Amino acid sequence: MSTFPKRNAGLDARRAPRTTLSLTEAAREVLDGPHTAVLATSNADGRPQSSVIFVERDGDTVVFSTVEGRLKTRNMRRDPRVSLLVVGHPGRYVEIRGSVEITADPEKVLLHKMYARYMGGATPPPEPDAERLIVRIVPEKEYLWPPSA
Repeated sequence: MSTFPKRNAGLDARRAPRTTLSLTEAAREVLDGPHTAVLATSNADGRPQSSVIFVERDGDTVVFSTVEGRLKTRNMRRDPRVSLLVVGHPGRYVEIRGSVEITADPEKVLLHKMYARYMGGATPPPEPDAERLIVRIVPEKEYLWPPSA
């Protein structure tokens, strides 16, 4: 059962419907194990923008926390298509291409969960004016290395 909301706040509902997929077991292992994740979005001029982020698998989707106003957030609101590269250790990786759904996280639940997982339980720094968001990547394509047999 999903821990985080799946409502799509702020995105144009008129966009073309997408085909979602279930993640393979190998992709789930990379996401659930130690890894480094890099999100790619498109700037307004079409150039790529990349960010190293903390991610967590939530069923067959991937979630991460961000703040309203950041470049990646502005990019995703304008164009919800993203690519996420997750490099596992040693040498395995999965690229997930899909579209995002963005919801508010006023209690910063996901932020605290990410700090517990990635920062050894440290308390996140104060962000009194930050509008925290949960971004859910709904996979449409998956590329895995090494390929599954």
